[in-house]
Amino acid sequence: MDFFEYRDRELYCEDVPVRELAERFGTPLWVYSARTVLHHYGQVQEAFAEAEPIICYSVKANSNLAILHLMAQHGSGFDVVSGGEIYRVLLAGGDPRRTVFAGVGKSPAEIAYAIDQDLLLLEVESEEEAEVIREIAAEKQKAVSVAIRVNPDVDPKTHRYITTGKKESKFGLDLERAAALADRLRGDRWVQLHGLHMHIGSQITDPSAYGRAAARVADLALDLKKMGHDIRWLNTGGGFGIHYRGQEGRPAEEFAAVILPHVRRCGCRLLLEPGRFIVGNAGILVSRVLFRKEAGDRRFLIQDAAMNDLVRPSLYQAFHRIWPVVVPPGLPAPPTDYESDIPGTVRWDVVGPVCETGDFLALDRPLPRLDRGDLLATFSAGAYGMVMSSNYNSRPRGAEVLVEGSSFRLVRRRETYEDLVRAELEADAIPHPAASS
Repeated sequence: MDFFEYRDRELYCEDVPVRELAERFGTPLWVYSARTVLHHYGQVQEAFAEAEPIICYSVKANSNLAILHLMAQHGSGFDVVSGGEIYRVLLAGGDPRRTVFAGVGKSPAEIAYAIDQDLLLLEVESEEEAEVIREIAAEKQKAVSVAIRVNPDVDPKTHRYITTGKKESKFGLDLERAAALADRLRGDRWVQLHGLHMHIGSQITDPSAYGRAAARVADLALDLKKMGHDIRWLNTGGGFGIHYRGQEGRPAEEFAAVILPHVRRCGCRLLLEPGRFIVGNAGILVSRVLFRKEAGDRRFLIQDAAMNDLVRPSLYQAFHRIWPVVVPPGLPAPPTDYESDIPGTVRWDVVGPVCETGDFLALDRPLPRLDRGDLLATFSAGAYGMVMSSNYNSRPRGAEVLVEGSSFRLVRRRETYEDLVRAELEADAIPHPAASS
């Protein structure tokens, strides 16, 4: 259940009218539902309860401190992929001993920072990275628990940009190389192999792909135990798909049904790294119509949210449902079929102000005839939205609001023009007159 609903043709987030939030905080505006976040987190907890997993929320999906604090308050661990994400987790009250550090290109400084914070696991993605971890751990005289990230060579049938578990992927090691690295780590004083990690991709709606991948990684875990390694953790990653168009996302129970048998078989403790599944449907992007325009046979609805705010449609050709915040009489709220013509609508390209042809949130989308100033909601925008936004075209990023029942709070203020140049001014980017004379 996602706690966004239309009441008398007006969109609410939990018990708060979205229109009131837009009027108070302006647009573009990110609106998050705390109840939806916790509902989906609870679904994962319940589905995998048999294995008593540590659920490590994937920070890269949405790293707002208020979201991280909410997750930490409810016992979540964290999956991080940078030193900055470690810092955010600690600042939000996250437990470092329930935090795992992945990422294909960890810098020596980030590795040292992670070791100093006593994270649960560093997830090794290459042979050379293992050597760097050993060097830093030895210098600090501090043994480090690691998991090898394994590519089980399973195609999850998702977009090629978010497929990460194929043999040719830049992430992790294939099964043979992983086994060879494990052999070299046997008996190592500073780099102690305590787990295996896989992450086969994102927005996956075929649970069977996880079953095939988990089977191969569980087999490797059993082999490594025979080799003498203390393999305690099996991390099956995240990537569970959500609803973008209709009901294409699968329940957490379907993923658990194919993963848990292999966890039982290898006798490891389970780690999970859901991100999108928890926050994806917990957020919307609210925008305001600026202008309408016709060119040739195309109609353009120009609104104030752009590709710099939500890049997924331009980057992945991703589909997001878009519908007015206040729906004209006689129209559904919102429709379930965007491919067919809907009475009372016309086809629009929903575009933004950025100077790129690829700046769009939707193409050829049925929408009511809207006026300047009308509000639009782009749904399923809680994951990979604000975290992937930029200041391209020197556009300040929008504000973020977290709703809890009938209350709400600003959890990130809107950027100002001064924010755009603050780091440059602090770096003395503009030469002093004496320097240019």
